[in-house]
Amino acid sequence: MSNPSQSAIAAVVFDWAGTTVDHGSLAPVRTLQKVFANRDISLADNVARRDMGLAKRDHIRKLLAEPEVHTEWQRRYQRQAVESDIDALYQEFIPLQMSCLLDYAQVIDGVIPVVDTLRSRGIGIGGTTGYTRAMLETLEAAAKEQGYRTDLSLCPEDVSAGRPHPFMCYQLAIDLEASPLSACVKIGDTISDIEEGRNAGMWTIGVLRTGNMIGLSAQDWEALSTEDKNAALDRARAVMREHDAHFVIESVADALPVLKKIAEHIVQGDQPW
Repeated sequence: MSNPSQSAIAAVVFDWAGTTVDHGSLAPVRTLQKVFANRDISLADNVARRDMGLAKRDHIRKLLAEPEVHTEWQRRYQRQAVESDIDALYQEFIPLQMSCLLDYAQVIDGVIPVVDTLRSRGIGIGGTTGYTRAMLETLEAAAKEQGYRTDLSLCPEDVSAGRPHPFMCYQLAIDLEASPLSACVKIGDTISDIEEGRNAGMWTIGVLRTGNMIGLSAQDWEALSTEDKNAALDRARAVMREHDAHFVIESVADALPVLKKIAEHIVQGDQPW
């Protein structure tokens, strides 16, 4: 990044799981699969990931509406799921997620030097998540021990609604005194991250390799052949492009050159809409 970025970009808002921690965004998927398995319903990875990034109660509601899950629920219970079922599943999800969160709290390679570089240039560092406040605080503490921190991170319960609504981004812009919103950037690994950023009037960068789009741990990713890696990246890239991410990167480690391009757009008066 060159000089334009130092004044052009006001803040960068990062997602958490799959973007800055938890390579592959495995913690929420494994927990959701366990919750539904306890109800004798098998939840495939691609189904569990389809609405990843939403507030977790909203995500459970979406899962129950998926055709595969809807059919299995009716087979098991001879009725449709109702609001009390959503409540029960969510209440079961919370302690299970808390119990395994630290197992997936490793900061992703390359995140810390990028964030340190941005912070040294006076750029605000925000975070948003679909996790609850307690989950976020657990992740924040674990990440801080590894050298990663945001200036402020928010979760859905801090505002009136989570993703794809822009309210967490709005509140971060206020609290970080970052303006205009068109000088801010949202980086995340899910479609709801991109929708959140675009709805807030921010530039958006979709993360491919480390997050929900591919859904593999760092070790499993490295075990793939070059051909399989390229095919997975191509599929993930197509989905992010289809949902109007302004830019895509494999991981946050690759963000600085793209942020430089965004800064140049801002200086030229371009808008992210």
